[in-house]
Amino acid sequence: MATERLFLVGFMASGKSTTGRRIARKYGYDFIDLDAYIEKRYFKTIAQIFAEKGEDGFRQIESSLLDEVMGFEHVIVACGGGTPCFFDNMERMNKAGVTVYLNASAVDLCQYLKQSGLNKRPLVKDKSDEELLLYVQSSLQKRAPYYEKALYTVASDDLSDTLFEKLLKKEEN
Repeated sequence: MATERLFLVGFMASGKSTTGRRIARKYGYDFIDLDAYIEKRYFKTIAQIFAEKGEDGFRQIESSLLDEVMGFEHVIVACGGGTPCFFDNMERMNKAGVTVYLNASAVDLCQYLKQSGLNKRPLVKDKSDEELLLYVQSSLQKRAPYYEKALYTVASDDLSDTLFEKLLKKEEN
């Protein structure tokens, strides 16, 4: 039996969307970026939803639409950085499919965040370099217990296809 659902978790800018798209394309899976999925459903950016509903309101929406994508088959889902940390999202993802934590250092994450544009990310958009590093370090420390509930952990700077091939390959009887 093949893995029907693969959930990629980790901090923002850890490579979830980039990796998810590449793996989905290579192995013929559908790909869903949960943040993009939310934006399409609500016709608003994540930043607009945060501004209008606050983080609590956004997390309610996120959890609801996570339930929806958990019903899809043959899909790779790149979750938002906070998705596993709210409600019982991580436990539900572990029951619905296979979870993989893309682990990156705080320094690397800050570099990736700056390259991708801080303004797109409501939680870090107004931070100086020093504030950004402190925020990422603090957030990683708080989020690690949730991320580490993933079935697999992979260093984000070592994302070979080998693990994903094993996870998505049909098991031989």
